Amino acid sequence: MLQRLILIALLAAAVTGCANSDVYSGDVYTKDRAKQVQTVSYGTIVSTRPVKIQAEENSILGTIGGGVVGGLLGSTIGGGTGRSLAAAGGAIAGAAAGKAAGDKLNQVDGVELEIKQDNGSSIVVVQKADPSFQPGAKVRLTQGNGSVNAAVVP
Repeated sequence: MLQRLILIALLAAAVTGCANSDVYSGDVYTKDRAKQVQTVSYGTIVSTRPVKIQAEENSILGTIGGGVVGGLLGSTIGGGTGRSLAAAGGAIAGAAAGKAAGDKLNQVDGVELEIKQDNGSSIVVVQKADPSFQPGAKVRLTQGNGSVNAAVVP
């Protein structure tokens, strides 16, 4: 029984691991943008809207961890065929719950910025939330490899 509790605790710790959300910040560049030419433009934030960014689309770890924990808990119910059915049912329910929990844990608070560029065009940029993003704030935009980073100009 103690071994099962230790295994459950280890799996729960693994399931709660989150994706690195820093990559959604305007202050972090991915490796494919390092040492690459990027264009710079300026604009003004017109509006902001809070959004969620799903860091990882598929929470495999949550699904597997939840399934194992659910199966272990289900196997403690009943005996014989009933125990096997309870373990299978627990594994299925645990996998569904683990996936939902993992997906929720992998969400990052983001912001959708509507920006009026100095050249007159308007764009929308979504990145990790930052309290400095306020309507009327001047921003510097760096663009390259299909990505845009916005940073408030001090």
